[in-house]
Amino acid sequence: MKERNNHIIGFKTYVIVWLCLLILTVLTVAVSGMKLGMSGSLTSVIIATLKASLILLFFMHLKYERFLITAMLLLTVMTIAVIIGLTFFDVWYRY
Repeated sequence: MKERNNHIIGFKTYVIVWLCLLILTVLTVAVSGMKLGMSGSLTSVIIATLKASLILLFFMHLKYERFLITAMLLLTVMTIAVIIGLTFFDVWYRY
């Protein structure tokens, strides 16, 4: 029987990731108040992507998973990113 590797992430790493998430949240709120137009929305999406990446890597332990699971998740995220990008182009084309 194969033994499964359990990865233990230190408390310090969790605190650092949590602080990064707080900083990114403050940055999101600051960007929303700047009224940047279309680039404001794009900036918010980029910040949200960074936050989701941190959560997936450290809190959901994706950093320690095998390549196949990571590749499947990246394919899913890229598909969603393309769909969101096409939506942005559609809105941009209309206005």
